[in-house]
Amino acid sequence: MLSSLLSSVARWLRPLWFFVITGLLITTLSRIGLLIWQSDRLVSQQDAWTVLGFGLRVDLSILCYWLLPALLAMLFFPLRWASWPVRIWLVAGLTLIAFMEVATPGFVAQYDLRPNRLFVEYLEYPQEVFGMLLGGFLPELVFGVVVLVAVPWACWRAVRRWCSPEDAWLPWWQRGLVLVPVLLLCVLGARGTLQHRPMNPSYTAFSTDSLVNALTLNSFYSVAFAVKAMRNEIDASELYPRMAEQEVFSTLRQAMMIPRGLFSSPVYPTWHEQRPSTSTALPRYKNLVIILEESLGAQYVGSLGGDDLTPELDALAKEGWLLDQLFATGTRSVRGIEAVITGFVPTPARSVVKLPRSQRNFFTLASLLKQQGYDTSFIYGGEGHFDNMGSFFLGNGFDRVVDQRHYKNPKFMGSWGVSDGDLLRKAHGEFSRLKQAGQPFFSLVFSSSNHTPYDYPEDEITPVEMPARSKRNAIRYADHALGEFFRDARASNYWEDTLFLVVADHDDRVYGRQLVPVEHFRIPGLLLGEGLPVKRDPRVFSQIDLPPTLLSLLGVEAAHPMVGHDITRLPETYPGRAIMQYDQSQAYWRGDEVVVLQPAKQPRTFKLDRTTYELVPTEDNPDLVKEALAHALWGSLAYKRGLYPASAGVEG
Repeated sequence: MLSSLLSSVARWLRPLWFFVITGLLITTLSRIGLLIWQSDRLVSQQDAWTVLGFGLRVDLSILCYWLLPALLAMLFFPLRWASWPVRIWLVAGLTLIAFMEVATPGFVAQYDLRPNRLFVEYLEYPQEVFGMLLGGFLPELVFGVVVLVAVPWACWRAVRRWCSPEDAWLPWWQRGLVLVPVLLLCVLGARGTLQHRPMNPSYTAFSTDSLVNALTLNSFYSVAFAVKAMRNEIDASELYPRMAEQEVFSTLRQAMMIPRGLFSSPVYPTWHEQRPSTSTALPRYKNLVIILEESLGAQYVGSLGGDDLTPELDALAKEGWLLDQLFATGTRSVRGIEAVITGFVPTPARSVVKLPRSQRNFFTLASLLKQQGYDTSFIYGGEGHFDNMGSFFLGNGFDRVVDQRHYKNPKFMGSWGVSDGDLLRKAHGEFSRLKQAGQPFFSLVFSSSNHTPYDYPEDEITPVEMPARSKRNAIRYADHALGEFFRDARASNYWEDTLFLVVADHDDRVYGRQLVPVEHFRIPGLLLGEGLPVKRDPRVFSQIDLPPTLLSLLGVEAAHPMVGHDITRLPETYPGRAIMQYDQSQAYWRGDEVVVLQPAKQPRTFKLDRTTYELVPTEDNPDLVKEALAHALWGSLAYKRGLYPASAGVEG
């Protein structure tokens, strides 16, 4: 009797065992392969064992989560009713797990992390993503399709042949005796720990190398956790240590380095009057053009010590104000837009360009300059709705969005829209028209040719390598288009009274064994204009310092909430400051020290080797930790409380 019961139970639980064993086999083999591939990132052999040990717990967690609906179905319904839905559910889970692992190497090669929220966000734009996959990731795409077909077919056959226990009938009370303990074990396995809070990615983080920490996860878990976090609009106060609001405000104001009397609002903590520099050495400009270059890290710019791929930009650097040590705030285009257009500090949440509460009455340069009588525009070669840009811009001070729909007979159309040449010729025409009408203008021009799959008109440059469609060639083409634009601009009617900023949104790949790979946040920044001082500025700046500086060079006296510095007012001995968001970690760099904030961990202080960009652990600097934490918390606080408006609406 007992042996018959045990035999029925064993047959009854076969689908569950098959799911767990097969799932562990997929994730473990994938993790071993990734460890072999990235073995140079491991400090010691012990790191590999730590990754595998943590990885087993994470894998069991995601498998147990997926098992819970199947267990409930088997508990409350006879197996002859639940068998097919349970099998379909389990095969679907194995297919998703396998597909995510197959997609992982390509994602790691691009972002130096496992698939995360970027993997999901890009699914909103199938046309662009499919074009990118066809052009730059064709082998990965083909392999992914094969997995999506082969894995469910193989698993379904295995489940039907080995896990068909319809004959293993059990009365309800025996099902309860068997499944309730199994259900409790699954809940424990899903939590991954007996501690108060369930396991999360910070629980398995043990290395200063973010990729090594990411290898402890599996990609299905990584994406699922990211989706959960996206739904909650991550609040920095939930990830980093707490600080009283008033202390955040006072610390932030002190770091802004402006006289106390210039703060002009009792409601909005950072709202202040900005007065332009009075130096006679600085000319005043009527118009402003920001050219945001896609994925152009300093590593590719010859004048910044990188590869010799930007001869046009390098030549322009000899005629303007080159920011030699400018650092991006993040790793996405919308993060760069956020910093350059709004001066907003980075947060662990998505950029404000994409968040719902910032779609109206959120401060931007356009909202301020529109009040000053400027025509304001966003000019782009792709579709304006990508990354929610069109909605954000039109809701926050931009008069119009010029996008792919507005180009008649472009010379070249790629996966991401018209080429940079078409884009900049369109911009030149717009600026000439506005100048002819006597209308001051501000425009953000956003390039896209330097983006996978690197579509560009190949007949316009001499390739530096083969095949022609490669990153290095795309950079050369984007630079060629930039040079062509400035030759046209110099001969135009708007050149003499226009200030230009050429700046990258971010580096193309941000990776490295450091907790935050600082060197890959370095980007080109160049101010150009008739009469502007020609110099190479060695001071460290952040992207958020650019918009206050632009206002100063425009001679605009106005109030705003930006916390960045006007670099025209900073002394030559300025120690430098940069803020960098890397997934859910944030680095705050001042002088030669960097504070790194990580989720659910205490802040860590490092000395930064400016030659190798290595972060060397050192004793904590309490004042710097406080300043770093205030900036990290301010963004989430300002967003949630509406403390970053286009207009203060109060008298100081």
